[in-house]
Amino acid sequence: MSKFATGKRSRAISDRSGLEFPYREMVKEWNGSFVHFSEYEPKHPQLEPKPIQADGVALSNVRPDRVEPATTVRIPEDGFETYEAGSSIINVYSPGHGLTDSATYRFRGSPTTSGNYSNPETFDGITGANIAKADGYTIRTGKYKNDVRDASSDYLVTNFFYFTVDTDTATSGNIKGGGYGCSVGPVNIEA
Repeated sequence: MSKFATGKRSRAISDRSGLEFPYREMVKEWNGSFVHFSEYEPKHPQLEPKPIQADGVALSNVRPDRVEPATTVRIPEDGFETYEAGSSIINVYSPGHGLTDSATYRFRGSPTTSGNYSNPETFDGITGANIAKADGYTIRTGKYKNDVRDASSDYLVTNFFYFTVDTDTATSGNIKGGGYGCSVGPVNIEA
């Protein structure tokens, strides 16, 4: 086997430019061209693209969408207010309640340690047991005032609603009550 010369005094012609350069400064490109290192161009990455995998069809560890459980809406402390003396209409202040107009809901007092709900506190001649009637009451969104339903603004519709109790009537009117921890929600919710 023979040995190649080092080429320390030799000259080479570039395949790209046709110019003469020292042999030791020449390099071979990916396409076989013999060029000076200043003219060297690496292979463009798009000439050998990486294989692309197919798009995923499904996600791993998915869960089916769930049906949200029915929940109650909290009523602030003493959020009930009687309309006027002799009336059985009660306005309720509950900011952002999200309840549906003309739907039936049940009122409850605060939860007890035994897993039940207590009755709201009695006020202005309206008993807590009557407010917490098991069948619930049909509510109207807005506030009852001046003998008509006032749903003239988004504020009234989203923060107030009213209902009519069955048997009791207010003694004085415009009295707030009900106590702390009251809530309103679907009729069938258990503690």
